[in-house]
Amino acid sequence: MGRVTTVAVSGLAVLGASFLLAWGAETAEKDVPRAFAIAVLAVLAVAPEYAVDALYAWNAGAGGATIEACSQLSPAAIDAGETELARACHDANLAVANMTGANRILIGLGWAGIAVFTIMRASSTADPAVVSRDGFLKSAVQLDRDIATEIAFLFVATGWAFLVPLGGGIGALDTLFLVGLYVLYIGLVLKSDIEAHDHTVGVPEYLQSWSIPWRPLSVLVLFGYSGLMIFTAVEPFAHGLEEIGLANGIPSFFMIQWVAPLASESPELIVVAVLVNKARSTAGFNALISSKLNQWTLLIGTIAVVYSIAFGGYGVLPFDSRQSAEIWITAAQSFFALALLCNFEISIREAVVLFVLFITQVLIEFALIQDLLVLPITSHDLLIGYTILYVAAGLGLFFLRRESLKELFGLATDAFRTAMGREPVHMDQAD
Repeated sequence: MGRVTTVAVSGLAVLGASFLLAWGAETAEKDVPRAFAIAVLAVLAVAPEYAVDALYAWNAGAGGATIEACSQLSPAAIDAGETELARACHDANLAVANMTGANRILIGLGWAGIAVFTIMRASSTADPAVVSRDGFLKSAVQLDRDIATEIAFLFVATGWAFLVPLGGGIGALDTLFLVGLYVLYIGLVLKSDIEAHDHTVGVPEYLQSWSIPWRPLSVLVLFGYSGLMIFTAVEPFAHGLEEIGLANGIPSFFMIQWVAPLASESPELIVVAVLVNKARSTAGFNALISSKLNQWTLLIGTIAVVYSIAFGGYGVLPFDSRQSAEIWITAAQSFFALALLCNFEISIREAVVLFVLFITQVLIEFALIQDLLVLPITSHDLLIGYTILYVAAGLGLFFLRRESLKELFGLATDAFRTAMGREPVHMDQAD
């Protein structure tokens, strides 16, 4: 009963903090570019995920886990945590597992679920981004083409993610490239124009009427307080869920990869749902894509830094072959999701496919772990099989939508040239 109470109370705290984050982001759009306000929102919303991953990365470094040392231990010894070194190697694997689980939840549940929610709410919100079409599950959410920059950066980060397992760990090169990529993105959106908005209502509308310096101060207070609340509440929320799962016979590794990230991802999903409920689906999807981008860049890059600090010198965060497969399937899912969005829309049918691919892999893997299903393949083989499926489907979609892909990168290039003070190359001239 105590666990249930902890989960309920901390969950309500996360819910309340999520509303404060949404108010802060909408208020900030009065003074800074929307993309930058959403980027800050995304970082704060996924702060709990950073905390969980940092904890495991720190334990791995403090325990002396290295690629060479962990390779001398058997998988069984690492899973059982027989020695201090084995526990450190296990924590290194958990850091990667938690990160990949969070990323796949964000797309498989977040992108897919918010797309369906947006279309279902359209009759009440009159969201202009929702297009009703005849045919089975063909209605779609159309995204603003200004989101091309975020999609293009995520495309580059996804391409790099495919290479990460080849080094056997996460090291300095990954940190420099991925963190540098995110810094470049923030620098670009900071140079965007501040847009006038006439759709702000409620608390954000009231706060936007405040004068300087009180308006930006209110944003800082909302961001700071809600970020602290989320950081404080998600840990007992996640651990409470883990304990409930463990009490019902669910393995700890599965709980760390799927249940804990589900809890830590909840703030951003709630924030996006709030934005969608205000007929702001473009801002909502921008937040989701920005969250994915910072998790795919800052999260991977910073856990290597945390590991090295705990290790007492430069080191490479190690992981086993199972985690290599987890990174590949996560990158492949991202690749497929980008193929769905490259034409700046996502239909209910596409959202359902995205969700089904995600949930079937998780359920089959759970069934294999619990011996509920007997298949002539291992869990590792399952991950590789889904990776191939995602990549093949993504390549097929990119081929069919090659003109949309060309337009997407053209728009992203124009945004970059504009930020650099150069004339954009319009698509009609480029052709």
